[in-house]
Amino acid sequence: MLRMPSKLARRQEVLFFGLLFRASPLLATVWWLLLLLRGSMPALLAVATGVLVGAVNDGDPLTVPLTFVGVVFVVFQVLTPLQQAVSANLGAVAADWMNDRLMVATVTPPGMGHLESPELADDLSVARDFDLGYTGPPLFVAMDFIAGGLVLLVVGVVSAAVLAAFTWWAPLVLLVAWGSTHWLLRESGVWKDRNTPAVRVAHRHAEYAYRLATEPPAAKELRLFGLAGWVVDRFTARRTELYDLQYEATRLRERSVLGALAVVLAGNAVVFWALADAASDGRLGLGEVTTFLQTAVGVSAVAFGGLSWALDGASAPAAAVLRLPEAMRAAGSLTGGTPRPVPTALAGEVRFRDVTFGYGAGDRPVLDGFDLTIPAGTSMAIVGVNGAGKTTLAKLLCRLYDPQGGAVEVDGVDLRDIDVDDYRAGVTAVFQDFVRYELPLRDNVAPLGAPDELVDESLAAAGAEGLASLDTVLARGYEGGTDLSGGQWQRVALARALAAVGQGARLVLLDEPTAQLDVRGEAEIFTRILAATRGVTTVLISHRFSTVRQVDRICVLEHGRVVEQGSHDELMELGGRYRTMFELQASRFTEVDELGEEVVHESL
Repeated sequence: MLRMPSKLARRQEVLFFGLLFRASPLLATVWWLLLLLRGSMPALLAVATGVLVGAVNDGDPLTVPLTFVGVVFVVFQVLTPLQQAVSANLGAVAADWMNDRLMVATVTPPGMGHLESPELADDLSVARDFDLGYTGPPLFVAMDFIAGGLVLLVVGVVSAAVLAAFTWWAPLVLLVAWGSTHWLLRESGVWKDRNTPAVRVAHRHAEYAYRLATEPPAAKELRLFGLAGWVVDRFTARRTELYDLQYEATRLRERSVLGALAVVLAGNAVVFWALADAASDGRLGLGEVTTFLQTAVGVSAVAFGGLSWALDGASAPAAAVLRLPEAMRAAGSLTGGTPRPVPTALAGEVRFRDVTFGYGAGDRPVLDGFDLTIPAGTSMAIVGVNGAGKTTLAKLLCRLYDPQGGAVEVDGVDLRDIDVDDYRAGVTAVFQDFVRYELPLRDNVAPLGAPDELVDESLAAAGAEGLASLDTVLARGYEGGTDLSGGQWQRVALARALAAVGQGARLVLLDEPTAQLDVRGEAEIFTRILAATRGVTTVLISHRFSTVRQVDRICVLEHGRVVEQGSHDELMELGGRYRTMFELQASRFTEVDELGEEVVHESL
């Protein structure tokens, strides 16, 4: 069995055509057959016309020649709209296949390193947004452009094959003459530099500016700070840069257009002189001359056909989609030996043992020699300045990453030795950037399902009762839907964690869980949370000391290490880093009473 050379097999255009067959073998086969038929029709019509002219010239019956011409002409007319329909359907199916594969590749790795990897960011951006029209038409439209370019190439080749019946050298001369335009005018630069790293970076910046302008999260600031013009200008500049780079890759370049014209004229002059000479001395009849003249003209399609810009725009994301699963699997993988089931009676003692972790190979570790033990069934707050390693600690605890040194243990077992899905079934969390699902309230609290009684209890425990009925969609874009304030959404996210506790979770992570609540509301809600999670190991990350002081123990992080640890009273008595941070924040919550004396609010 013949094998394609590896270098050619890796070309993104070859990968794209292979992807079409993987997406829909039937549609891809029909698409290619129609393409070849369309490309053959002009030459076949030239033959039919020559037969008809010859019959007229010789006085032969015209029934068969006329029928031949009519059938070829009708088929020729039908094939184009038929292939357009097949192209649109094949493009849509291929786009769906690519989107499905990308989604699976994105969510399958157990970790999240692949989503934060700068090495994969460009491929991910191109693969995710390929069908949105940022760098070219959507695939269901692009397929017709791709077919058009290839049809012209087939027209030229088949015409050359028919012309070979006149003389072997004539098609070669014309193919070289017309084909040389691709090199002389360098239109075929699309093969190598229409999707360079610079193009992909410009695409990412343009796409980011587009999302800023068109999606709700940035709407308030764009208007408040007068940034509407700024974001439009930024988008325009990046898109202009993108188009300039792509134009540079496809424009007619330094070679002389007059030189290309001279080559084409010379080649055609030789062939048409030979045809005229053969006709004048009787070696070719009128019908043959008619056929060969049309096919000689048809060879010119080689100059205008081939691999178009639309193919480049479609094949680059296709190649990215095909590369990403393996790359994401590696970047998002988690280390460890043979996983074993999580202990059935998970108590929830957490221990970080000499943990070292950093995101980049050359960067300073975020956690360096980190040691911490959180007894089962207790609550511990993690505090520290920005960049101290708090969020990284949360990611390790949820096993979104594995440490590069040391170990994270639960109930004395290294997390790397526990089946990750079994472990996460016993863990719940409220992240600072929690998800606001455009789903009914019930599904926001329990996405995988729970009894309505548990959902109601969780909402009540989070202070979120009465926000809406359980069937109300939490998004204004749906009929009967509603939206919530930031604080209300945060209570729903807390209810989500409490519902998981009600279903058996024994380890709770709260990453700034009440940041959008006022100080008094925060203290009241956290009191409820501690009551609802009594007997469950709770890890709190917060900057708000009104919350922090309620936990059993407090850990102060600095430069990736524990610098202080103890209860609120113990750390205040110690007079170290914690007390400094507490008093700095407390000073913002003092006011002067009528006698001119400072009064600290009880929430602190």
